[in-house]
Amino acid sequence: MPHWIDTPDALHASLARLPAVIGLDTEFIRERTYWPQLALVQVALGPADDDILLVDPLVDGMREPLAALLAAPTVLKVMHSPSEDLVAFRHFCGVLPQPLFDTQLAAALCGLGAGLGYQKLVLAETGIALDKGETRSDWLRRPLSPSQLTYAADDVRHLHALHASLQAQLAANGRGAWESEDGARLLASAASDDGERWPHLSMRSAQFLDAAGQVRLLRLLRWRDAQARRSDKPRSWILDNELAVALARTNPAERRAFDAQLDAAPKAPRGLRDALWLALSTPLDDEADAPPARGDDRDKRQLRAMQDAVAAIAGELGMPEGLLASRRLLEGLQDGGGWTGPLAGWRRDQLQARLQPLLGESAPPTR
Repeated sequence: MPHWIDTPDALHASLARLPAVIGLDTEFIRERTYWPQLALVQVALGPADDDILLVDPLVDGMREPLAALLAAPTVLKVMHSPSEDLVAFRHFCGVLPQPLFDTQLAAALCGLGAGLGYQKLVLAETGIALDKGETRSDWLRRPLSPSQLTYAADDVRHLHALHASLQAQLAANGRGAWESEDGARLLASAASDDGERWPHLSMRSAQFLDAAGQVRLLRLLRWRDAQARRSDKPRSWILDNELAVALARTNPAERRAFDAQLDAAPKAPRGLRDALWLALSTPLDDEADAPPARGDDRDKRQLRAMQDAVAAIAGELGMPEGLLASRRLLEGLQDGGGWTGPLAGWRRDQLQARLQPLLGESAPPTR
């Protein structure tokens, strides 16, 4: 049976001799906070049930041994779609699980499908059907129920088998380095704690604002994110999107007009009105560099031709189109962003020769 670990000494003892590969997962709650509240850490030291540790991070003193495990450079951490788990680990332990193997990413690179959930991947690779009954469970309560413990153990029970199978498939098709590259990028993103630099670009309504309005929206969203982090509250609790866009659009130039608009909004953060006014009216050091949020004004024929080329290449590689290059990445190429970020490395090797002629001067080749 899995081991319930609720003392630092027990965790230290269980981790005294670490294998070369472990399975790793978390359960967390993120309904009323900005940061994920780490509620449980599952560790599979091996493929057997007796190798599974269910670690209670709510106990004092657990941070240090967990951080040491995550940082162990000779231990490969196998996780499934770990982006939010990485945020939880970074916030709780101050470190990230490195080196990392993402089974969802590996499955996509092997042509098994895009965004496969853990249960579907386990069923496809092992033929075992897992229970989904505790997906929305309260993981902060104690004691955890037997069904919660079973569900939590299942989340790491098959990671060793998945890793062995997917690693063999990656090696067979020469894509092991692709998984490592994307995994390293995922870790680098999680390690950056600065927040999104241009959050207005991810809001569809921003494209309907004029240039000055987009800059004001950027100011508000940057302030909102900083305030949410400091108070550990969801962004929408600080300032909802609708009000942020309304303030940016109307640009209340006088404090009296600003206060009136704020008082008329049902979900306005009236207790933060002074800080909100300051954020709205204070220029950012880099706002002149902000890229504009664009709508449907790009060359549609060019974009369609690029998407068709990506679909053809993805078909040749036997992988999902979205994994190779999403529409947003292709639009970035149209905007002159070049072969950077996710489009660098193996994706550039696969795409550049066939996309560059379609781009013309939009995205000069990276040297």
